[in-house]
Amino acid sequence: MSIIVPVILSGGSGTRLWPVSTGSAPKQFQPLTGSGSMFLQTLDRAVDRDRFAAPLIVCGPAHVAHVEADLAAAGVTDARIIVEPAARNTAPAIALAALAAFADDPAATILVMPADHVMTDVPAFLDAIEAARPAVDAGALATFGIAPSHPETGYGYIAAGDPVDGVPGVHAVRRFVEKPPRDSAEAMLAEGGHYWNAGIFLMRADRFLAELERQQPAMASSCAEAAANARHDGAAIHPEPEAFLASPSNSIDYAVMEGADRVVVTPVDPGWSDVGGWAALHDLGDKDDAGNVRIGDVIAIGATGNYLRAETGRRIAVVGVSDLVVVTHGDDVLIIPRGRAQEVKAIVEYLANNPSH
Repeated sequence: MSIIVPVILSGGSGTRLWPVSTGSAPKQFQPLTGSGSMFLQTLDRAVDRDRFAAPLIVCGPAHVAHVEADLAAAGVTDARIIVEPAARNTAPAIALAALAAFADDPAATILVMPADHVMTDVPAFLDAIEAARPAVDAGALATFGIAPSHPETGYGYIAAGDPVDGVPGVHAVRRFVEKPPRDSAEAMLAEGGHYWNAGIFLMRADRFLAELERQQPAMASSCAEAAANARHDGAAIHPEPEAFLASPSNSIDYAVMEGADRVVVTPVDPGWSDVGGWAALHDLGDKDDAGNVRIGDVIAIGATGNYLRAETGRRIAVVGVSDLVVVTHGDDVLIIPRGRAQEVKAIVEYLANNPSH
């Protein structure tokens, strides 16, 4: 088996976690859960050099300094950073990483991980990777299905099919399901064999590139030209902008996985969350006896079920309130019902359209 090249996708702005997460300092570089940023936690899943090669990081120009700072904090000196000229969704980003890995080793296997997810049981995830390896070595594209805890409508689903012969714990993918309405999500949980799509993939670089060429020839051509004419500056790889900007923008799910041959899924329950908003951080956080998550200088009297986060020397004091999110960060204060926490994006949109604020 070839060594695995971790590919960490570090784009995105995490607007549902405003005001802490912003376009210039998005959630993956913030210490929102556990120890260190979510980028550092993702990096830490693949530091075993007996199992993993030096990582490839894909990010935009605005985030290079954050990546470099976190790599330095982790003592990782052999990573390379692929700097996208502009965002083109996950399929072109992964193509750039697959081309770099393939150039180093035509037999390379890549592990694609978003930088802004949380896992509380990393050994379970590593076991799932090992379970999928035989199928991947034989040419399958592998994804990982998260055991669903509730009928979530904000995630895509993977329907598992027949077990793969000779590869315990791995199933053929029967279909991908886009974010479903609640009744469909409830029906899939009742049926069983359906898993959340976490956007994590294990595959040989050559197999991914072959599928990309077959299904998305314009994207494959643009990315190959951008990589072939890239500018190298130390650990940074700058794909040729004009060629890369000619690539269509599409996700790996739509561009490749849904139409690929030999796609498999390994079900796993690694305590996963995509930390999609403040309500998710309430779910993940340590709670007091009244169900409040309290971070920083917080006073809560007769309050229940709140997420209270005080930063930058400010104090939060609440009395008799329930199920709120209250966050201070810099000069900003957010107050929103926890059940409507996803609507934070409306504030981000308002600020974008009203820059005087």
